[in-house]
Amino acid sequence: MSTLLIKHAAVLVTMDDERREIRDGGLFVRDNVIEAVGPTAELPDAADEVLDLSGHIVLPGLVNTHHHMYQSLTRVIPAGQNKELFGWLRALYPIWAGLRAEAVYVSAKLAAAELALSGCTTSSDHLYIFPNDVTLEDEIRGVGEAGLRFHATRGSMSLGESKGGLPPDSVVEDEDAILADSQRVIEAFHDNSRYAMLRIGLAPCSPFSVTRDLMRASAELARSYPGVRLHTHLAETQPDVEYSLEQFGLLPGDYAEDVGWIGEDVWHAHCVHLTPEALDKFGRTGTGVAHCPASNARLASGIAQVRGMLDRGVPVGMGVDGSASNDSGHLLNEARLALLMQRALTCDPGVLTARDALELATLGGARVLGRDDIGALKPGMAADFVAYDLGDVAYAGALHDPVAALIFCTSINVAYNVVNGKFVVREGRLANLELEPLIERHNAIARALVDGEAI
Repeated sequence: MSTLLIKHAAVLVTMDDERREIRDGGLFVRDNVIEAVGPTAELPDAADEVLDLSGHIVLPGLVNTHHHMYQSLTRVIPAGQNKELFGWLRALYPIWAGLRAEAVYVSAKLAAAELALSGCTTSSDHLYIFPNDVTLEDEIRGVGEAGLRFHATRGSMSLGESKGGLPPDSVVEDEDAILADSQRVIEAFHDNSRYAMLRIGLAPCSPFSVTRDLMRASAELARSYPGVRLHTHLAETQPDVEYSLEQFGLLPGDYAEDVGWIGEDVWHAHCVHLTPEALDKFGRTGTGVAHCPASNARLASGIAQVRGMLDRGVPVGMGVDGSASNDSGHLLNEARLALLMQRALTCDPGVLTARDALELATLGGARVLGRDDIGALKPGMAADFVAYDLGDVAYAGALHDPVAALIFCTSINVAYNVVNGKFVVREGRLANLELEPLIERHNAIARALVDGEAI
């Protein structure tokens, strides 16, 4: 048994039921669980490790609900810089066809490191392309070494160009093989226990890359195991909506219902172009949404109606999306963009507050991933928390409201990141990884991948 005492935080943001923000706050952790939260004077005065966080703001670890970690290898590819989603994908599919196991492993480790530095403690990932020797284990290993809590989804593409899909036939899989491997990874890795560090989901990629049969079969398979959730892309762009109407005669929200993909165990990425009727349905059924504002803006997809989702009771979390359609993996910055873009969309400065945006990135993400053990700092919750240094130049002049400063001011990296009671970032540096050699190997793999050379 080990204990950790955090004391004298300038502000401790709990995200508890009362949404307390505690001045001179702290928390007491035993092993991987929070035992006490409150003003420093009310906490135990001794522990195996004591950390004085004077001058820092402490909050629950951020939760990333949508990513494609392998895409960190293909940021700012010139052929895709100025294209919408379908054109961007067509430019990148042939490059991704060259992925191998080491590329997925290294890119996942680097993406997890980038997320950790931004304040993320839990991340999902959507790996839907399995060329050559790639397996889901490759990214599980990379993220595990970085130290993040992980929801890995076994994605898939089965509908190639020859059958009316968007991806080339060279990057799709046989559906029987997809389902067999999906069952294999669930049984090998999924942990549905409280405080689990690794859970598995099933994630057929999109309406334009898999069949309705695979969507239905994946849902049936996932629901035969406790806690295995379902994830896909939905209504990301207007051409996405048009494809759904042409191929299925259904709007995206109706398509999701038709294949059994609504419910509290489902979350969809983007949902930029869902109708009000679909949002009502999502709210009634607890169907979740991963909001990815930077990627949606970068690909000119539009701006999701986040305020309308929240007003209808739709669970909404934040996602950085793949690093080739965002070119960044900074989760705090996504929360900032969510606030700014909702205000620009509605011309209403009150449509989303800084605290609303922060809640999307913590409690909102936890709900989307089906977790009741993360997203808030209170007794019985996992010891997942982060601390930002309020002495950073970005916050100069903003200390009259340091909580709002996290969102309104320039997004910075954390000073500390603790996951499951263990330090992942300490004094601004990764605790489990050497970043420089990781970046060097990552860049070498990226160059070889783009040049079509053996990795």
